[in-house]
Amino acid sequence: MVKGETKEAQIPAPVYRSVMEEYGYEVGKVIGNGSYGTVYEAYYTKQKVMVAIKIISKKKASHDYLNKFLPREIQVMKILRHKYLINFYQAIETTSRVYIILELAQGGDVLEWIQRYGACNEPLAGKWFNQLTLGIAYLHSKGIVHRDLKLENLLLDKRENVKISDFGFAKMVPSNQPVHNSPSYRQVNCSHLSQTYCGSFAYACPEVLLGLPYNPFLSDTWSMGVILYTLVVARLPFDDSNLKKLLRETQKEATFPPNCAVSQECKNLILQMLRPAVKRATVLDILKDPWVLRFQSEQPTHEIRLLQAMCQPTNTSNRHLSLEITT
Repeated sequence: MVKGETKEAQIPAPVYRSVMEEYGYEVGKVIGNGSYGTVYEAYYTKQKVMVAIKIISKKKASHDYLNKFLPREIQVMKILRHKYLINFYQAIETTSRVYIILELAQGGDVLEWIQRYGACNEPLAGKWFNQLTLGIAYLHSKGIVHRDLKLENLLLDKRENVKISDFGFAKMVPSNQPVHNSPSYRQVNCSHLSQTYCGSFAYACPEVLLGLPYNPFLSDTWSMGVILYTLVVARLPFDDSNLKKLLRETQKEATFPPNCAVSQECKNLILQMLRPAVKRATVLDILKDPWVLRFQSEQPTHEIRLLQAMCQPTNTSNRHLSLEITT
């Protein structure tokens, strides 16, 4: 679910359990691990609901993570409320740990589903991809980018609806600058390009792999293309076992297996997302795509209006402004 820290046995049980009990949480089993923290299932006695608790060790975490990415993650999650995003409830900090209380998604993640059942049929892929698109449209309309979209970060609730998780690389893109008017930056707030490498190689756009400053909104939509391809084909579009090979493959058009029973409309959408930044689909383009519209359960009118306003071309007098690079 999220980046974790260590095995349960390495956290002295009485310490974190007593802290959590003070706040009314009964900590249960481990449901996720990573570099800096462990995620536990827990019962919140005050509201009688199950939650997820991400426990981050300050001793294990890097200085950069504790001082830049973790505060940014909490700041972003505090302002987000959407049915296809994992909800943030509370953050508790002690001298040695940070505890982040989150909504619990009890259905595992989409990667586990694919590994167990194989490729999705198009109606299921359409449902999940639509939910992902609506969640990302909500984020982008608020000037927020995720930057770590992958199948492992798409959780499923008990009704098998998508919940986007892990905002460790998310950031709010400054909106007080004019949008750069070059066609290669066809999206909101593109006077602010990112340069931090974020996410997994397999889901990273070519400009990130090449170490170039990149438009984070378009890096999200590339990752969405990798996700949709994997949903319907049950394998990644590009071989990520070798970085040089991955770089070569991402410069070419993605290909589909000869026996792949995927509609041309779905293939066309995938290819619109897995393109160079100058031609790549934005989330606004994706919302209006014929294949997406076929499975769309609701019209995100508010998000579309905001995205359309944010994507208006800048005044030609601003063309001389240089791009600002942010991390």
